[in-house]
Amino acid sequence: MKSGSPSRHPLFLVAWVALLALFFAMTEIQIEGAHGWAASLPTWRIEKHWLLDIFWGGRPMTGYHAWVFPFMLLAFHLPLALHGTFSWRLEARCLGALMLFWIMEDLLWFLLNPAYGWAKFTPLHIPWHKHWLAGFPLDYLVFILVGGALLAWSFRRPMANAADNR
Repeated sequence: MKSGSPSRHPLFLVAWVALLALFFAMTEIQIEGAHGWAASLPTWRIEKHWLLDIFWGGRPMTGYHAWVFPFMLLAFHLPLALHGTFSWRLEARCLGALMLFWIMEDLLWFLLNPAYGWAKFTPLHIPWHKHWLAGFPLDYLVFILVGGALLAWSFRRPMANAADNR
């Protein structure tokens, strides 16, 4: 593929990730309805544990999330498996795209869900997002910064004498 092709352009990737986020958000709206974070799904839940505070933003761990998060991780790595390739640049691209996916998907879930919308996008109505900054869950800021940095690094041009790891 030529380096100028749309599939190697960062805006194309972000648009594709946004499309995936839209479809997954709409799927989760159909599954969860007004009850976010798998609150009324027939799945196990661990409500409190010190590791959840560190790695999960204080949210409960559910059987649903224990399966859907690794599933999406594997799905975002499918192109690497299909091509039988690996590089740190591609790994950064997969992880950065996945991080942006989760933020876009989560925001779209709220905005498009008839039970929420922009007016209810607040800590008062969304108790499973425990930490907020500037009107958004803190996770959003962290994932956007880290995911964006990973994507930016993955698309940077390698130095002239370095091998292209794409």
